[in-house]
Amino acid sequence: MPKKFVNWTQEKEIAIVVVDNPPMNVLSLKVAEELLECFQEINAKKDCRALIITGEGEEAFLAGADIKELAGLIESSTSTLPYTQKLHDTLNYLEALPISTLAAINGYALGGGLELAMACDFRIASESALLGMPEIKLGLFPGAGGTQRLSRLVGVSLAKEMIFTGNPITAEKSLRVGLVNEIVSPEKLLDSAKEFALLLTSRPGAALKLVKEVINRGIKVSLEEGCMIERDLLERVFLTEDAREGVQSFLEKREPVFKHR
Repeated sequence: MPKKFVNWTQEKEIAIVVVDNPPMNVLSLKVAEELLECFQEINAKKDCRALIITGEGEEAFLAGADIKELAGLIESSTSTLPYTQKLHDTLNYLEALPISTLAAINGYALGGGLELAMACDFRIASESALLGMPEIKLGLFPGAGGTQRLSRLVGVSLAKEMIFTGNPITAEKSLRVGLVNEIVSPEKLLDSAKEFALLLTSRPGAALKLVKEVINRGIKVSLEEGCMIERDLLERVFLTEDAREGVQSFLEKREPVFKHR
């Protein structure tokens, strides 16, 4: 049986996805296909309400694209659209998942690796992690959503600096500019990610799904349009069992018991 480069396990309500493509966990087309399969399997499970993705080992989360694969594309002079479409399909699917998603960045997160991390809702990085977009050094630029997601996360000026120079930034700077939510020591990375994921699974799933949709859709449109999306989806959240339970438990001075519907 051919080796799988992406595997996932489940702990409580948390799916843990691990990319294992040594030595640097590069994002090849095969890895992208297997990631998409994992995301689809997790999405089909009713008892998975948070997802953590990380890379095997301590050296790399994902250290960019498979350069040999890129060389083959360039030499063949064929259209790159099927290649980039597969990457976009995978990362867009991850971004749209109705559950909370978290990247545990355990080393280099470069190029496609950083693009994968940015498609998650949250990012926790090891103190030794380096995050960057080095494609320009190959005469290319990010092609899996990096030019768009990076500027939305850190602002246009810093995004241009990172993409134009190709130089990575440290975990500490990534925290300062809002690219990651938290940095921890390497030995605490996965435990910290699980702890945060557990917190998210304790929140009402129906409301989380809807507010994630509000934010993801709203950031792509004008403020006025975003507020209209918020208004419409807030009406839907008021009709959920979780909303009734949350308000009633507050009035009764007890802990809520959410059913995530």
